[in-house]
Amino acid sequence: MPLRNTIAVVAGKAARVGARVRGGGSALPGLVAETVDPGFLARALSEVRGGIVVVTGTNGKTTTTKMLVALLRAHGKRVFTNPTGSNFTRGVISSMLPELGRSGRLDTDMAVLELDEAHALRFAAAVAPTHALLLNVARDQLDRFAEIDHTAALLEQLAGCTTSGVVLNRDDSFVARIAATLRLGVTVRWFGVHAAIADRLPELLEQDVRFGDDFTAPPATADDGLLRPVDDRAFDVVFGDDPVGPVTLRQRGLAAMINATAATTTARLLLGGAFDPATAVTALAAVNPPFGRGETVMIDGQPLELVLVKNPAGFTVALGTYTSTPVATMIAINDNDADGRDVSWLYDVDFSSLRARGVAWTSGVRAWDMALRLEYDDVAVEQVEPDLTRALDAFVAAYHDEPKRLFCTYTAMMALRRTLAARHGLAGFGEEG
Repeated sequence: MPLRNTIAVVAGKAARVGARVRGGGSALPGLVAETVDPGFLARALSEVRGGIVVVTGTNGKTTTTKMLVALLRAHGKRVFTNPTGSNFTRGVISSMLPELGRSGRLDTDMAVLELDEAHALRFAAAVAPTHALLLNVARDQLDRFAEIDHTAALLEQLAGCTTSGVVLNRDDSFVARIAATLRLGVTVRWFGVHAAIADRLPELLEQDVRFGDDFTAPPATADDGLLRPVDDRAFDVVFGDDPVGPVTLRQRGLAAMINATAATTTARLLLGGAFDPATAVTALAAVNPPFGRGETVMIDGQPLELVLVKNPAGFTVALGTYTSTPVATMIAINDNDADGRDVSWLYDVDFSSLRARGVAWTSGVRAWDMALRLEYDDVAVEQVEPDLTRALDAFVAAYHDEPKRLFCTYTAMMALRRTLAARHGLAGFGEEG
């Protein structure tokens, strides 16, 4: 391989060792390798023949990627993915470095990559994806992407770079309209909810996927996956008259079911005749919730559930999923770069479901802002403590004998997971997985 590529691999791996010793910097090794060899990404993926799949959209990227990888691996495919949660191109390279041998090229059947909406285009400029799974468009981090029309345009441009197939959300008009812009010969598959349950969807989902506008997706075919729920964990994915299921997830809620439907539809497209429904059911049932998406840890015999929130639609879905039974609740809101600096989105969330029990603690950089927001919805707040560690310790101690729930933005979640690992000996829980 070219000398520059060899040096990039060595330098990137060295940076990875250094970053691990110092306890951070998951994207740093990728930055080093990319700086040494700007063509590193394309060369590393040049021998992946079974498909290079990009998963992107506002909500559900991490969960859906994890499910899709599980489905493909269960069918015997070797799959590279970026499991660290770094969904920028440099994070992809960092995840790739440990997998590279002397050739500097990945030895795998497929690559399934979660990418931030903007960085997906930067990736596509270096490597044309064979397939794209486009999940949804919602208002998220307006200080980065400005308006949802801009985010939709990013997804449309990505789809235009895709060479073989695109899987689209038929219930999100911003995503569904992309089908009309695709180049000739690109296969289109759809995922969405089954007509039999569309009229029973809660208002929170209508807000997220906009059933009410004037766009109508084409009629579903036998190749399109439709979600038909059974209860809050079990569901079928229906392809024509053929159901895949019932599937029972370890993660609760309608959002997780939609993610699984998207992943199943994409796996079926990628695998073709090799797709086996029974294998898919088993694979999905074994998927643990990823970082912060309904993770549950046991402390003193009681569950503490962690729920990542980052925008109005996601927080609203989380409240609908996780507050059906009132439990002790803490909310931790930061406004660091990774969270989004603008937290005005909190005023688009309806917190009235928390009135019955109230909120025990608000914490994080915006602890007082969160407490004020809850006051507008007549939700009582017992304590406000901006320091995350002090708030977590007090919360766990005060409610040690009952179930607890923690809603957090991204950087608050990272800090709290590390504290939980240190305080309660939770091996492997301090790092994002």
